[in-house]
Amino acid sequence: MKYMGSKRWMLQNGLGEVLRSVCSRTRRFVDLFAGSGAVACHVAQNYSLSVLASDLQEFSVVLTRAVIGRRFPLDATRIWARWFEQAKEGCSRIHTPSAQRITHGVVRDCRAWSESQDRCPITQAYGGHYFSPTQAVWIDLLRRALPEDEPTRTVALAALICAASRCAASPGHTAQPFQPTRSAKPHLQKAWEKDIVAYTRKSLSTFASQFAREEGEAIVSDANDVARTLTAGDIAFIDPPYSGVQYSRFYHVLETIARGRSGRVSGVGRYPPRSLRPQSKFSVKTHSLNALEELLQTVAERHVRAVLTFPEHDCSNGLSGSLICDTAGKFFRATVKEVERKFSTLGGNNKTSETGNGREARQTARELILVLKPRD
Repeated sequence: MKYMGSKRWMLQNGLGEVLRSVCSRTRRFVDLFAGSGAVACHVAQNYSLSVLASDLQEFSVVLTRAVIGRRFPLDATRIWARWFEQAKEGCSRIHTPSAQRITHGVVRDCRAWSESQDRCPITQAYGGHYFSPTQAVWIDLLRRALPEDEPTRTVALAALICAASRCAASPGHTAQPFQPTRSAKPHLQKAWEKDIVAYTRKSLSTFASQFAREEGEAIVSDANDVARTLTAGDIAFIDPPYSGVQYSRFYHVLETIARGRSGRVSGVGRYPPRSLRPQSKFSVKTHSLNALEELLQTVAERHVRAVLTFPEHDCSNGLSGSLICDTAGKFFRATVKEVERKFSTLGGNNKTSETGNGREARQTARELILVLKPRD
């Protein structure tokens, strides 16, 4: 799963050790910004405590719930056999245009054909852009044929979202798709050649084998709202946005797959209407500090310990490591740990290799891990 600021790597580089220490003395772990679900799933799989995860985006909640929402493995082979059989029934009735050799004309024809498919919302919105027509149709067919019973349905949907993330023809995230330009055409071709069905089946096998020690819950909600429900004995995990651009801009394709609808899309990025893209105050430069201070004050007033992670450097949403530490110090006694990690620059460019003046898609940075204890 490609996700900006994912904590999966940090779990092996300091964060896992911190979590082991705090989780041994708590009854519930609450992840207020679930994101890719890496931290919530790690805790649920390794510790016998209840996990509550929240995020503004539905796709995040689906990915997280697929693991923390059950205490037993699923039979991926049986699930896939029934799911795929039902999905492929509609495949023979749809004849997609060929995209074996990508040219401007081929891409234009693929986009025109896709936009005419009013019974296939993913294809109509993203076919010929983030996905080839064939890939997009399969996403629609698999989405339509999802199992009805839970937790199988959630696990299957999570597998489809993960597969779409790995196959999307975009530089790291789904903010903008590759275009058939001279430099990007090879990347577009490679992405469109990926077998979305095979990726889905592999992701299903992975999700089906993962489960929690204690059944948890994942919900769509604002972090500050969830914080007001915390009680003494909880541990809050706080990993707020570091981008001044709304995260929903980078994951709208995955959100559309999770919801099954996009509304009318527009622009090069094929963005859904703003009303369908969750907005966080933490990604608004003029509101991020107030939102953070409100959150930390609420957590402290609830007498809840917390673990907070954030990049050390100045970030585009107006927050920085030093500002995070100063704000946390108003309400908590803080222990600070620094680790190195790779973070996303939201898509690099090829000027780095040519001139040395561009930026890489991922760069090494310092990350702060704050362990927070209320002052009283």
